[in-house]
Amino acid sequence: MLGKNVTIEIFGTLTEKRLYSGYISGSSDMRQVYIITDSELHGTIDCTVIAAAVGDSGAQTRLIAAPCDEIFYEPDIVERLSATSLSYKKINCIYEKSCGAVIYRINERNDIRILLVKNHNGKCWTFPKGHIEIGENEQQTALREIKEETGLNVEIIPGFRQTSNYRPFGKIRKTAVFFLARAEKSIVSMQQSEIDYYLWVSIEEAMKMCRHENDTNILREVRKKLAV
Repeated sequence: MLGKNVTIEIFGTLTEKRLYSGYISGSSDMRQVYIITDSELHGTIDCTVIAAAVGDSGAQTRLIAAPCDEIFYEPDIVERLSATSLSYKKINCIYEKSCGAVIYRINERNDIRILLVKNHNGKCWTFPKGHIEIGENEQQTALREIKEETGLNVEIIPGFRQTSNYRPFGKIRKTAVFFLARAEKSIVSMQQSEIDYYLWVSIEEAMKMCRHENDTNILREVRKKLAV
């Protein structure tokens, strides 16, 4: 059901956080769903199934939907469900959001070097990033993930924010937000559970090593921002 567009009959409001209950119109079993939204809902609404809460046994316990023009990520969903008595082990979501940064430093020759990392699950060189958590804004997520993955304390450069949208497999729709950040030190302490390798390279080398068009487009914007 994830990613499916459905028509939902609204029959109640559960919390003040715009969380509604309803059922899928036309379904033979009157399947119940939760609907999260930033709007006020009444009657019949066209929605997308954006998540499924899964119980301890692996059985799906409740579908979560949202109006077709609204996007919610796991932290939003978890926060709103916290006001209910729903018991679940995990949530499978179709929308995922991560935040990170293109990190650069100036070496002893006054040359710009870009940090590239290769994750355990990735075959390509890319930039440090990670999933946003409850209560964080995008920059807070980027700084936390950079610190966890590389051990670096960095300064985010104002006026730079690039997004990368992609669907790596199935119905999952990922959005990655990247800032530009400066590091003073070159020593990286890799998070062994996440990162296999890292390199400091020139922008030109980075553009050759990054195989995804989204990443090379971001590097072009970095080059403009740094005027190199």
